[in-house]
Amino acid sequence: MLIHLIADYGTNDPAFAEVSQRLLQHIPDGQIHCLSVPPFSTLATGFWIAQLGLNPGPDNRLIYHNCAPRKDDLEARQNNEGEGLTYALLPNGVKVVGVWAGYTLSFIKDIAESIYTIKVSRGGSQFRSRDVFPQGAAAIVQGDVSLLGEQIFPEQIPDYPGDRIAWVDGYGNIKTTIVADRVELKPQTKVIVRVGDLVSDAVYSDGSFQVSEGTLAFAPGSSGWQVEGKPPLRWMELFLRGGSAWRRFGKPKVNQVVSYQVI
Repeated sequence: MLIHLIADYGTNDPAFAEVSQRLLQHIPDGQIHCLSVPPFSTLATGFWIAQLGLNPGPDNRLIYHNCAPRKDDLEARQNNEGEGLTYALLPNGVKVVGVWAGYTLSFIKDIAESIYTIKVSRGGSQFRSRDVFPQGAAAIVQGDVSLLGEQIFPEQIPDYPGDRIAWVDGYGNIKTTIVADRVELKPQTKVIVRVGDLVSDAVYSDGSFQVSEGTLAFAPGSSGWQVEGKPPLRWMELFLRGGSAWRRFGKPKVNQVVSYQVI
């Protein structure tokens, strides 16, 4: 079984090793791939749940995610309690188990065949994703539905914001939550893009490399997915050919607001 472990522990944090070890104790045939998202970034977590879960891959696949800011209740916590564990089943059979917090389920809420709470403790450890949750994930993988609790409906889950940075890749390309089909511009249209407090001129392109070296492109990027019966979904990216869009905009963080207007 391919297991995508998505969490905000920090790049190369030993927490990934600890959680992987515990998951493999309960799912011995698992092959784990780790993805580190920024601290408390439920937006990035939700984005990658959908990107990895809805695109082609092995049939036997689990996405195990943990990004739990514990913002569901701002009062003092008893017994390290935090947001609860959930299970979602995607149309392609991919299982998704993890904490429901912020936008973690927002990108799949209208796509998942079903979403349920999982009846495991919401407390008991500061490190619940290692000490409490792996047993629940393993039970789901093994077909034990006795742990399923209340059904969660799409209207209970917040919509993702449609004007944010979802991710910055290793090349400095900025992936946004702006849906490409909603950008009604002709290729080579000049625009002004604002990210946070910084602005830059850019060129709208229907393909990132259809701009000259040193030009900032605002174009449909490499991220997106297609669900049977629905048109393909692609997300807009900011791409600086020969450079880093991320650096041009002052190294913005995930969740920063992105806007654009025609010059």
